[in-house]
Amino acid sequence: MQVPVYVTVILVVATALVCLIAGGVAGYQRRKSFAEREIGSAEEEARRVINDAIKSAENKKREATVEAKEEILKARNEFDKEVKDRRSELQRQENRLNSKEENLDRKLENLERKEENVNVRISQLEAEKQELDKLKDSQLELLERISGLTVEEARRYLIDQLEDDVTHEQALKLKEIQTRYKEEAETYAREQIALAIQRCAADHVAEATVSVVPLPNDEMKGRIIGREGRNIRTLETMTGVDLIIDDTPEAITVSCFDPVRREIARLALEKLILDGRIHPTRIEEMVEKAKREVDATIRAEGERAVFETNVHGLNPELVKLLGRQHYRTSYGQNVLNHSIEVSQLAGLLAAEIGVNVAEAKRAGLLHDLGKSIDHEVEGSHVQIGVELARKYRESENVIHAIEAHHGDVEARTIVACLVQAADAISAARPGARKENVEYYIKRLEKLEELTSSFAGVDKAYAIQAGREVRIMVNPEAIPEDKMVLLAREIAKKIEDELEYPGQIKVNLIRETKAIEYAK
Repeated sequence: MQVPVYVTVILVVATALVCLIAGGVAGYQRRKSFAEREIGSAEEEARRVINDAIKSAENKKREATVEAKEEILKARNEFDKEVKDRRSELQRQENRLNSKEENLDRKLENLERKEENVNVRISQLEAEKQELDKLKDSQLELLERISGLTVEEARRYLIDQLEDDVTHEQALKLKEIQTRYKEEAETYAREQIALAIQRCAADHVAEATVSVVPLPNDEMKGRIIGREGRNIRTLETMTGVDLIIDDTPEAITVSCFDPVRREIARLALEKLILDGRIHPTRIEEMVEKAKREVDATIRAEGERAVFETNVHGLNPELVKLLGRQHYRTSYGQNVLNHSIEVSQLAGLLAAEIGVNVAEAKRAGLLHDLGKSIDHEVEGSHVQIGVELARKYRESENVIHAIEAHHGDVEARTIVACLVQAADAISAARPGARKENVEYYIKRLEKLEELTSSFAGVDKAYAIQAGREVRIMVNPEAIPEDKMVLLAREIAKKIEDELEYPGQIKVNLIRETKAIEYAK
């Protein structure tokens, strides 16, 4: 019987599947056994690695424990050593303190013993002092009985005797010194000063400190005032002066503390009066023109002073300041002419005694430099002059002469002394200055009152315009040897309390009279 093809195919496929399954089962068994062997070996290797790790960790633990113990032991040893050192240091300090305490105790015992000795010595001294006091009292009583004077009377007698002797010797010595110096210096000084004055010719004072502008008629006053006073206000504002328009016929007074401003106002007024056109614009023009003229005059006067005194090398600003002194007066004396005169006198005196003539003339010309701007700057003219001279780099000798010419500081150079003398000569010569009668009388009365205030002075008279005071003293109150001392005291008080030009001669007169009648 013939088998169908598909059955054959099925059988073949089934056989193949059985073989394939059998082969897969066999391969699986082989792989499983191999995997089991691998797992077993891996487990053994893991157990071995774990055991090795445990052993290594235990070894490291033991090593770390040993190292920690060693570190702890080392730290403990160091700590014990440090504690031991500190204990040793504390022991040494304690020993030192104990030693110092013992020393202090010994010193305290010594001091106590010394104090006891001192107390004993003080007691002995007190006893000896009491004995000496008793002995002194007995000696004083014996001396009082012998001399007939008490202790106070004897002390007063000795002091009075010593004072009289010293006063007498002082007066004699002072008189001797003054006589010697006068003999050596007075004649020579008089000759030199007289020669300098004779060689320096100067005019008498003719300056006025008030400017008066003449008017052609009184109608001009109204034109100067202007409508509602606009003209006079403009002029006063432009020049900085005060115009005094009063009942004085045909005259206007110009008043101002600054002589330069006063001169500008005077010139401007004269020009306005001459021109006849008086209104604010014209006033401004004339004031500016007057300022230019005054500036030109200032420069010319400064150059004239430099030329007349032959002083070279001055700063142009100093020359201008000197020119401003042309409009400045002091007690009616023109300051610029006074400075020129002082410069010439100082130069003449310097030539006579062999001092630097150029420096003396320069210092004399600049000595009143501060007066050129003393109305504008605070301070005395001496301080202002010193600052100006220093500003324009004058020499130290010139600056010192300016500073010392009124005695504000002591003169340290011959040039400064010459400037002082020349300034006094120029200011005190007859006709150099003028003062009103009221001030003159008050000055003389003050001089007589001051000199009469001294004990022993009977009468005092101011003569020669206050340049000499003659004092009559009581001969019973003022002995002969105290005359010189009294004269010096009076002169010193005059210098301290009075202001005066030049110098004042103090002349003391002591006269003893004896009157008897023959019958």
